[in-house]
Amino acid sequence: MTALDAAPPRLDSPVRHRSLAAVLVAVGIPMFMVTLDNLVVTTALPVIRTKLGASLSDLQWFVNAYTLSFAALLLTASSLGDRLGRRRVFLVGIAVFTAASAACALATEPWMLTTARAVQGVAGAAVFPLSLTLLAAAVPARMRNAAVGIWSGIGGLGVAVGPVVGGAVAEGLDWTWIFWLNVPIGLIAVPVAAAVLRESRGGVTRLDPLGLVLSAAGVLALVWGVIHGSEHGWTSTSVLVALAVGGVLLVTFVVWERRAPAPMLPLRLFRVRAFSVVNTVTLTFNVGAFGAVFLLAQFFQVVQGLSPLDAGLRTLPWTMAPMVVAPLAGVLVGRVGGRVLIVTGQVLLAAGLGWIALVTTVDVAYAAMVVPLVLAGIGMGLTFAPVSAVSLASVPQHEHGVASGTNNTVRELGVAVGVAVLASVFSAYGGYGDRSAFVAGLVPALQVGAAIIAVGGVLALWLGRTPGQVSAR
Repeated sequence: MTALDAAPPRLDSPVRHRSLAAVLVAVGIPMFMVTLDNLVVTTALPVIRTKLGASLSDLQWFVNAYTLSFAALLLTASSLGDRLGRRRVFLVGIAVFTAASAACALATEPWMLTTARAVQGVAGAAVFPLSLTLLAAAVPARMRNAAVGIWSGIGGLGVAVGPVVGGAVAEGLDWTWIFWLNVPIGLIAVPVAAAVLRESRGGVTRLDPLGLVLSAAGVLALVWGVIHGSEHGWTSTSVLVALAVGGVLLVTFVVWERRAPAPMLPLRLFRVRAFSVVNTVTLTFNVGAFGAVFLLAQFFQVVQGLSPLDAGLRTLPWTMAPMVVAPLAGVLVGRVGGRVLIVTGQVLLAAGLGWIALVTTVDVAYAAMVVPLVLAGIGMGLTFAPVSAVSLASVPQHEHGVASGTNNTVRELGVAVGVAVLASVFSAYGGYGDRSAFVAGLVPALQVGAAIIAVGGVLALWLGRTPGQVSAR
């Protein structure tokens, strides 16, 4: 028995497995709802601005209030689930998310929508990582990788259709339906999840209050600084203070976790090479990929003059591919290992981004972009499921919660850093002045994104012969 296996899993009911379809419905629908709301509001912002009389700063906070609270509390929610019960925290998260969605729809002032979006983010942080942990515990070992693949595809679908749904609702219905749609889904999801999922906990029952505060505050400050870096300038006082405070808090968190009697993040996990490498690759992958998606969605609107809905539809060859590829990758990871799929995914994604950068001009035909968009989407699909599978497989079952929370926190940090870094490259070489200026900034930004992803592909070679099956220890 290794040190990682010292604490056995604690289950509150006898081990029994539901059908894969029932479990996927129980965890997949709430997770889809949460990922959808990450981006659904972006294409509806012009309409919301008019209806609520919102300022530019208000529009930014409609997005950032969700992103900040979501990213800051992923690890905290996973830790609470390990101690208080993963199913219990998951159900509370769904219920609060549903209520917050109704509050968003009822908002009549910008501050009301911002507050409700922040509560949505808090609740989403409880739903997203625990959906993976509960899924891994609820299906037989032989089916776990396939289940993780389908779970990844559902998450990819939420990201893909978010801007499309937002644009469609904003153009065809009242903007409040973006949020009202969540209410009946949530009301159904709570009893379904309660009936299908069994309760489980991690190996530690004591809370780590100081660790919870330090991790949440540190990630919050760091993500705030990154988000506002490209807007206010990386040398502005507010950004530098936020980054410094976030760094100090996270360093303090690490020091405390080394001494804490019941650490929320056991640092010994990072001595496992697969766990450390896969989280590093998660960071580089999300920095390059989502920073590029952020700019490409604007390219179709700013340069090619398309509506938000049409722009969202143009990105679907990229963003929809993972829905098909990720489940297949989940099946294959148990046969060929995570390294092969992750390295291949990073190579294809980097090649797709580089190809798009090569062909992009002011007058580029959409047909010239379809193949590299699909290539990039296949690369993402080959990455999503193996990253989650390797993250879980590298730790014992009773630490699946902290592994999922850590990986998803890194993912959200990567998204924020990617948008900020690639936006800064874009601003350095171009801008929004005219179509040519936008393309002049977009091309080097895509090249930087491709390079960052390629670095992650090289790092993934260090995964070695990664575990092929999600841990059931």
